Amino acid sequence: MSDFVLCIRNDDYPESLVVGKVYRRLPDPDAEAHGMIRVIDEDGDPDGYLFPADRFVPVELPEEARRILMRA
Repeated sequence: MSDFVLCIRNDDYPESLVVGKVYRRLPDPDAEAHGMIRVIDEDGDPDGYLFPADRFVPVELPEEARRILMRA
């Protein structure tokens, strides 16, 4: 899966996720095996939080955008 995902649903998480926003995905094979995904949400915790994977779709970004977002 891509390093970045686009939020397509935020039901049950309106304070944590913004529909249409790109989030950085953090690798978490155990979570993904259970249908979850770890992202750095609006709280900004660098360890990220788990959310149901069906709230997101993977996105590929241009290299310049990737570099900028990876530093943020």
